[in-house]
Amino acid sequence: MMNRIFSNWSLMRAAYLFIGVWVIVQSALEGQWIGIALGAWPAAMGLFALGCASGNCATGNCEIKTDTDHK
Repeated sequence: MMNRIFSNWSLMRAAYLFIGVWVIVQSALEGQWIGIALGAWPAAMGLFALGCASGNCATGNCEIKTDTDHK
């Protein structure tokens, strides 16, 4: 998990993290608590590189494990 967080940073991943943290901070300052949940989504995608947010699916690097044992 730590290797995934600290490696393979791209501009899009950094942008997701920055925008998510910015939305969280601004929402907390304004007292709009639902905005914290909305900001947590892009922040988590930037931090943990979840799904297609990190650009893996767009470049064809999705690792799809198939079940080869059909017993």
